[in-house]
Amino acid sequence: GEKLRPDFVPGPPSAPGGFFGGPGSRHERAAESGAAHFIEHMSFKGTQRRDAGALARETDAIGGQINAYTTKELTCYYARCLDSHLHRAIDLLSDMLFHSRFAQGDVELERGVILEEIGMYEDTPEDLAAERLAAAVYQGSPLSRPILGKASTLNKMTGESLRAYQEAHYRPGNLVTALTGSFTPQAVEELRAILSELEPGHVPSCKGARYRPAFTVRRKPTEQNHLILAFPAFSYLDPRRYQLLLLNSILGGGVSSRLFQELREKRGLCYTTYSYVADHADTGLLGVYTALSPELEGEALDAACALLRELAEHGPTQEELERAREQAKASVLMGLESIQARMSHLGTSQLLYGSVLEQDDILDAYDAVTVSQLRQLAEQIFDFSQLSLSAVGRVAPAEEYAQRLSR
Repeated sequence: GEKLRPDFVPGPPSAPGGFFGGPGSRHERAAESGAAHFIEHMSFKGTQRRDAGALARETDAIGGQINAYTTKELTCYYARCLDSHLHRAIDLLSDMLFHSRFAQGDVELERGVILEEIGMYEDTPEDLAAERLAAAVYQGSPLSRPILGKASTLNKMTGESLRAYQEAHYRPGNLVTALTGSFTPQAVEELRAILSELEPGHVPSCKGARYRPAFTVRRKPTEQNHLILAFPAFSYLDPRRYQLLLLNSILGGGVSSRLFQELREKRGLCYTTYSYVADHADTGLLGVYTALSPELEGEALDAACALLRELAEHGPTQEELERAREQAKASVLMGLESIQARMSHLGTSQLLYGSVLEQDDILDAYDAVTVSQLRQLAEQIFDFSQLSLSAVGRVAPAEEYAQRLSR
């Protein structure tokens, strides 16, 4: 059941490797909210063979880095090191991932660290606005919950409960390991052996999610108001994904994008504005973000909506499509220059898509996109009956935003 993605790259003697696991935060039940991320933290607190200090010293001793991150769809643990140290790096990573200690004292300590991390997000209005948006539009599904969990669920977690959660969710069937760079067949065999020791078993599935339009505001004494407008998009498994990424780029991807040109360059309303795609296995959204002083937000919202309606009605120009396509292709090619990015691409693709998208297939997919496809897509996505808004700052009541935007 386990999948291994080696990718030998001649060149620099570095060999990043990683484990990509099925359990992201959306695989948690409500009472388990924050478990996947908590386990990620606990992996650095010591194993049966090494305490936290030893893990840190050994990582530094091989001149590498070992890190991890949790998303809603998956958790990744990865190492970067020189090929001469790969054997030790694999040993360290697998020790952390499969033989964590979960000592109760460490759990208490690390809970405090995670609560501080939550506090940091609370103090970052841009992140808070995005988190509140997901909570509102995916209400009732696991996608609505924050990756970090919340104090009430974290306070109930123990070393035992976290260990049990890890054993139930880290199965050969939903783990992928990826290796890139300069490595030997021996390293591949080592990883195989590690994975083959895992108990096979049922891989827990997760509850589906569906976008529903919502308006949510959070008053906070910030200098600027942080606003996100959002529309439903689709899953990362949808074949129109490449059209969506190009449309997003034209709308708010770079300095030549419509949002940046209109809101910042032409009107001087804001310092920062962009659009983004947040896609999942079964749903997704396209968000438009800006931050500005409360006096200017009415004008900015009107201008952004006019721009979206214009894009829905007429679509982009051929020239805009070419620019966005060149940007996208360059980022694919340049992204693959980084061995770290290659490793991440291999593992994530295999886990989420069930196969690895080859570089040429991705470039071909971008080449196939036409202006008329993007016009149809814009018309479908910028449907104002499906509009959502999340605002954080010295904001008006939600009804006032709803009224302004329904005009």
